[in-house]
Amino acid sequence: MASISLRGLEKSYGAVRIVKGIDLDIADGEFVVFVGPSGCGKSTTLRMVAGLESISGGELRIGEKIVNSLAPRERDIAMVFQDYALYPHKTVRENMGFSLKVRGIAANEAQTRISEAAEMLGISHLLDRKPGQLSGGQRQRVAMGRAIVRRPQVFLFDEPLSNLDAKLRGQVRTEIKRLHQKIGTTIVYVTHDQVEAMTLADRIVILRGGEIEQVGTPDEVYNTPASVFVGGFVGSPAMNFVKATVKNGVLAFANGDTLPLSSLQSASAAVQEGAQLIVGIRPEHFTTLADHSMALSAQVQVVEPLGSDTLVHFAIDGETLTARMPPNMRPQPGETLKIGIDPTKLHLFDAKTERAIH
Repeated sequence: MASISLRGLEKSYGAVRIVKGIDLDIADGEFVVFVGPSGCGKSTTLRMVAGLESISGGELRIGEKIVNSLAPRERDIAMVFQDYALYPHKTVRENMGFSLKVRGIAANEAQTRISEAAEMLGISHLLDRKPGQLSGGQRQRVAMGRAIVRRPQVFLFDEPLSNLDAKLRGQVRTEIKRLHQKIGTTIVYVTHDQVEAMTLADRIVILRGGEIEQVGTPDEVYNTPASVFVGGFVGSPAMNFVKATVKNGVLAFANGDTLPLSSLQSASAAVQEGAQLIVGIRPEHFTTLADHSMALSAQVQVVEPLGSDTLVHFAIDGETLTARMPPNMRPQPGETLKIGIDPTKLHLFDAKTERAIH
C-alpha cells in the first residue's frame, strides 16, 4: 500500500488547461473518490496518476517516489476501466492471470492468487468461461479480479459502473466497498455519480473546471457545502436555492416572507445589512408542521409518490423547489401550501461569489 501526493498537478493540451494545479494528499489505505461533471478533469487526473497521460506541471508521488516520468508498469498500480478491457479469446482464469504471467510469477503462485480473488468476488464458478459468456456485472468483477491478483500499492477505478444497469451498479458498488474493507489498499475512484461518491468514499474530491471545489468526508460535503456548486451537486434530489436580502436583521424573500437572522446558528454575525444572499435548503429539511419559525407560501406543481416518501415540487417567486415529504402527503397540483423550514438547516451563500458564509 502507498500514499499519493499531488503538488500543483497540471495538464494542458496546447494553450488549453484541463487540470489547473491540484494539491492533494491521499493517505495510505484511503478510499478517495473524484467526482464532478463531465469535463471537470477528474479522469485526466486519474490517468496522470496511472501514467497514461503525461504531466504538464507539478509533482506526483506514490509512496516516497516521484513518478512523473515513470512508465505505468513501474508505478505499482492496477487500473479498472469503464469498458472492462478483457481479452475476448481468453478464459476468465487466463484474463486474470495474464499480467502475472508477463511478470514471471510462478504458475502455482498465480493460481493461488487467481483462486483467492475469484472467491472474494464470487466468480470461482466462472473461471473457465470466456467474456462473451458473461453478463456486464460478471465482466466487471473479472476486471476487478485481474487488478486484485497483481497486489498493487494503489487501485485506480475509472467510472467502472457506468456501463451497468441500476441494480447491478448497486451490487457491484457494494462489492467494491467490501473489497476495500478486506484488503485495505489505497483506492482512487473516478465517477460522475454523486451517489457512488457518497456511499464509497472515505473522502470526496469535488472538481469543477480543472480545480478542486471542496475536499471532505461525505458528511462534510453534504452538511457543510463550500459553495452553491457543491450544495447543488451533492444530494439527490439536489439542494434548493432561493435568493434573499438582509434587511433590518432578517432574511427577506421576494414573496414577503422573512426569517430572523438570530434564528440561524452561525451566520448571523457573518452577514451585513443589505447583503445579497443565496439561501440553500435540502429537500428533506422542509416540513408541513405549523410550529416552525418560518413558512413559505408555495404553489404545488408536481407530486411524485415514491412509496417511502413523496417528492413535492412547488414554485416560489418563479423558482422551482423540491420537498421530501411523508408518504401520506399528497397535495394537489395548483394547491397553495405553507411549507415550513427549519432555520438551523439553512445554508447561506454569497450571491456574488457563491461561496458559503460561515
